[in-house]
Amino acid sequence: MSKKLVIFGAGDIAELAHYYFSTDSVYEVSAFTIDAEYVAKTEHCGLPIVPFDSVDEKFPPNDFSFFVALSYSKLNALRKEKYFAAKSLGYEMASYVSSRATILTQQGIGENCFILEDNTIQPFSNIGNNVTLWSGNHIGHHSTIRDHTFVASHVVVSGGVEIGEACFVGVNATLRDHLKIGDRCVIGAGALLLKDAAPGGVYLGPETERSKVPSSRLRGI
Repeated sequence: MSKKLVIFGAGDIAELAHYYFSTDSVYEVSAFTIDAEYVAKTEHCGLPIVPFDSVDEKFPPNDFSFFVALSYSKLNALRKEKYFAAKSLGYEMASYVSSRATILTQQGIGENCFILEDNTIQPFSNIGNNVTLWSGNHIGHHSTIRDHTFVASHVVVSGGVEIGEACFVGVNATLRDHLKIGDRCVIGAGALLLKDAAPGGVYLGPETERSKVPSSRLRGI
């Protein structure tokens, strides 16, 4: 039996959430909601958009679950704010876990999580609340990802790593085993971390520079 769901958001991530929940979960999306001042249209994906300040009247928490489909904007602060706002209204927060992900942990996955295809979550790992794991990540055994963190694609989190709250980990980043990453850290695309990261740290991988040789002079391509 399907469960009815309201999604917060009306952008690309909300559209993706609608697709994933509709095609690969027990949930049936019924409506979208955003803050009243941002309501510029009445529908999204063919479903109604209602102002957040009246969503609990039209879609009561006793009958509907809720999912916040937002990115890492303001270092996850906006997603965190709306997550707690929805909970304060009494909504049960839904999580999406792809059927194409490999979930081996028995430690549980929190609420309002968005875990896409080709993630591997090894045994004894913990995934907190309001965590996004975009596609193709490796989360090593005995690792912990705390609440409100966003992990982009193809990240390698080795065994025994602890990632704090409200962090951002960019594509292709690599974290060696048994590291502790403090809260609100930004780990950029392609970064390699070999030591613990203090809270609030920013770690950027080296950018590939343009060659002095133009493509027209390459002979092997």
